[in-house]
Amino acid sequence: MKARCAVCLRPANFCLCALIPTLQCATRILVIQHPQEQKHALNTGRLLVAGLAHADLLVAEQLPPDSPVLQQISDPAWFTELLFPGERAQLPVPAQSGDERPRRLVLIDGTWRKARKILMLNPVLQNLPRVCLPGGLVSRYRLRKTRVPDALSTIEAGVHALQMIEPDRDYSALLHPFEALIEGQIEAMGVECYERNHSPLVCGYVNSRPAKD
Repeated sequence: MKARCAVCLRPANFCLCALIPTLQCATRILVIQHPQEQKHALNTGRLLVAGLAHADLLVAEQLPPDSPVLQQISDPAWFTELLFPGERAQLPVPAQSGDERPRRLVLIDGTWRKARKILMLNPVLQNLPRVCLPGGLVSRYRLRKTRVPDALSTIEAGVHALQMIEPDRDYSALLHPFEALIEGQIEAMGVECYERNHSPLVCGYVNSRPAKD
């Protein structure tokens, strides 16, 4: 078995850690990742968390009643939002001067089906104010297929949301390891194989969830 980096989970000879920044952000990020995504070769949720000084990754389908994360999400001292499209979802807005609470943004990382199941199993997530991204965003994720338009990877969704919440900061460096990951995978499979099996018109995720199911 090939040795893997403990941070990015890539094979040691293809480690992405040198490209992962450590960015400060006023918004606390929480990525709830479905257990089946944890060791996926194209795991971008982990890259998002690794690149932020104030971010957490929780691998779980259902939060235990005594989970500290459950308590944190429910804490009224924080302004916590869920990045997940829906009828009541609104575009994220910059911090309002009238609300001095620290801000937290929750993302769900998993296929569309698994992400919906996580939402269904955790009423605390259902009760959060919900935000979504604007339509028309173009993903650089060229290796997964989906029939859903406006599809983005988890890391892309996180970057877009953070830029909208904190427009005075630049979070584009978070995408550097992601881009290297995609290029490395394409190089490994060969350009001909990539062009035969992956069309840029049908690859990507929806906001923070892949929608290939």
